[in-house]
Amino acid sequence: MDSPSKREYLSELHPLVVDAKLPLYVTSYGTESPRNPRRSARTALLLISAALFSWLFFWPNNSRHYSDNWSASSHTQSYQNPAYLIEAKNGAVAAENKRCSAIGVDILKEGGNAVDAAVGAVFCTGVVNMFSSGIGGGGFMTVRIPPPTPGGSSEVYTIDFREVAPALANASMYVQHPKQSRYGGLSVGVPGELRGLEQAHRRWGKLPWPRLVSPSIKLAKGWEVDRELGRRIPWYPELMLNNPDWSSIFAPKGVFLREGEIIRRTNLARTLEVISKEGADALYKGPIADSIVRKVRATGGILSHADLEGYSVKVARALEGTYRGRKVYTSHAPTSGPVLVHMLNLLEKYDIAERNSLTIHRVIEILKFGFASRTKICDPTFNNNTARINAIPTKAFADLISSNITDDRTHPPEYYNPEYDIKIDHGTSHTSVVDKDGMAVALTSTVNLIFGSQVLDPETGIILNDEMDDFSTPGLPNGFGLWPSPYNYPEPGKRPLSSTVPTIIEHEDGSFFIAIGGSGGSRIFGAVFQVLLNLELGLDISAAIEFGRVHDQLYPLELDVDDVYPQEIIHALKGIGHNVTISDVNRVAAVVQAVVKTDGRIFAASDSRKNGIAAGY
Repeated sequence: MDSPSKREYLSELHPLVVDAKLPLYVTSYGTESPRNPRRSARTALLLISAALFSWLFFWPNNSRHYSDNWSASSHTQSYQNPAYLIEAKNGAVAAENKRCSAIGVDILKEGGNAVDAAVGAVFCTGVVNMFSSGIGGGGFMTVRIPPPTPGGSSEVYTIDFREVAPALANASMYVQHPKQSRYGGLSVGVPGELRGLEQAHRRWGKLPWPRLVSPSIKLAKGWEVDRELGRRIPWYPELMLNNPDWSSIFAPKGVFLREGEIIRRTNLARTLEVISKEGADALYKGPIADSIVRKVRATGGILSHADLEGYSVKVARALEGTYRGRKVYTSHAPTSGPVLVHMLNLLEKYDIAERNSLTIHRVIEILKFGFASRTKICDPTFNNNTARINAIPTKAFADLISSNITDDRTHPPEYYNPEYDIKIDHGTSHTSVVDKDGMAVALTSTVNLIFGSQVLDPETGIILNDEMDDFSTPGLPNGFGLWPSPYNYPEPGKRPLSSTVPTIIEHEDGSFFIAIGGSGGSRIFGAVFQVLLNLELGLDISAAIEFGRVHDQLYPLELDVDDVYPQEIIHALKGIGHNVTISDVNRVAAVVQAVVKTDGRIFAASDSRKNGIAAGY
């Protein structure tokens, strides 16, 4: 996106809420207006009045419809990436692409449950937002099974379908050629997404498997390039114009496809048709597996048929924590679920009344201690000291750490006691769903970096992950600038450390509150953490997602702050020693999707940073 004005800060304009009793979303309306985070309260009030006046008198003439069954209403009036708050009575889906949210809601309306809707939406994301996720990748999901009778207890499970290292992997495989962990066949881990989706459907799904795959088959045969895909294709000119595997899809006439033009993934459609009939085995055995192995090997990789056939998912009860009386369910190691619970445990020690410089300083210090804890996490199957990981989400560990949080200064990285081997995750998507019965899903899927390994198998149409970069290489940072942890070196069959945190939280009475998660590599758990804080500060879920964020991962030595963040807080943070870098909120960073239920009303929102729009009915 070239325009410097993405949206007006949602804390300044009261949201116009969409009533999603019908399957609609309403498009943005009005004229372009520059973002100004320093606007006075008086100006904000005038803008609110103008917004309401425009809505009452001019909306019918300015609205546009994406299709016959969709309409929308945006929080703001005029920005390239408007944010939408969806209100629904029965169920909602927050995916990172409007088409995929729609597919999920259609499934709910046909009698499918939250798992069915999540599976259908995630297949869709892998087709239209292939730069983020797909069946060549993997991920994690958290699933809430509501109590059979009112007042009973829910059951919450996680499914780990993370990619694993091939059998020929070893700790030093990238030392001489670090870029091979990010690009090419050697960066490809054994994909797990299809096994994970199938496992969830077998355990809890209601509608037939082919029904969940069929919308994505139709899409793959041809759809209009969405804004986010149109934005990203030109970022990779060498790949898109000069590699025939990619150019035949993304630049078929020798020029980049643009927003609104037809794109086709014909061979992927054929692959999905086979998967629709045969299930996940079709990818892990037989002709599709043969083609994947050939392509990975031809591009320098070590993936084998035995690696594919031997892949399995892990199903377990979710990691549990509490936050101010609410029950928190999230994913286990090797995700950053334990870190998110730890950070909530630390935040719980403070009374949060308003957003001021002290509150945000404490949030940053908690974030830095969170990143230090993250260095202690790895695949527990390959760790002789699981007690170290198990301690992180406990209240006792938070008690030990909290005394080290100082209100008058910040500190160098070693103060937070990270465990690096020396002192010195962007291609991801998330989908959140809740259905009419209170079943909920938080599902994070990834191919790691944008367009994964940049290996596209032309026979199957599958884009392969570069998840091996989420392992640590001795002495070198990964693609997200994270320095290596000695617990996270590659080993055969090992799952790499992940920043994902697919999370479900219940109200104090045990009823469903929120399903939330995000994408954006190392920024994921910090972004989810700040959205939860924003809800506590009284914002609705869309405004909570849209609000500017801060990010400090210890290295590099900087506090990265969105340029829409309140200036008085930024100034105060600099005064107590934070090395602040201001970044354009339009950049590719963390993206959050969530559904919330409170007082019997369902709200859903997808992050406008990725042009997402949720849906409900």
